[in-house]
Amino acid sequence: MQLQISKKIYIYIILFVFLGTFNNKNFTKFSFPKISEIKISGLNSENNLKLLEGLDFLKFKNLLILNDNEIKRIIENNNFVEKYFVFKKYPSSLEIKIIETKILAKMKINDKLLFLGSNRKLIENQNDIKKIPFIFGNFSIKEFFEFKSIIDKSDFDFKNIKNLFFFKSGRWDFETNSGVLVKLPKDKLLESIELFSKILKDDQFKNKKLIDLRQNNQVIINE
Repeated sequence: MQLQISKKIYIYIILFVFLGTFNNKNFTKFSFPKISEIKISGLNSENNLKLLEGLDFLKFKNLLILNDNEIKRIIENNNFVEKYFVFKKYPSSLEIKIIETKILAKMKINDKLLFLGSNRKLIENQNDIKKIPFIFGNFSIKEFFEFKSIIDKSDFDFKNIKNLFFFKSGRWDFETNSGVLVKLPKDKLLESIELFSKILKDDQFKNKKLIDLRQNNQVIINE
């Protein structure tokens, strides 16, 4: 989280000088600036509204001495949030800009459809997202991101994966959007994926549906 507290020291100096001119009678009438408006942007209207409702308790609180941990806790509790920036707009406005997480894959856990975000959080969503890979198998989030980082280093685009399969041995297979099943070894993944990418570009293998790269120095290709 980044807090932009522009001219805060300057404001404190002004308040100090200003309050120094008060007598006791006037001081009792003085009130510090309170939050009258909270703006949130970056998510869809439903999630923006949920966050706004969660932060509604901040209204009419002192903008100068807000507890940043309260804001942080509520924002980070929303699994759609990747990054966020909080701006205190003096004298009475709070503005929150959010970068929404990217949905990378989906899976079923206990018969419930869940989505995995680039923020490494699992997300419940009422609507299915079609053009992302479905993951089968009992994997950890760490294992998924380790595998994806290897894909991202290769010439093969992660967006071309339709299904991912994780095995107890720690090995991954994947099926492309065009229906090619690729069996990968447990080790030397980057080299294997680069090899598959080259095979994919070769016209003589255009209609092949199975490419097995599990054996060292050997490629098995079947229709």
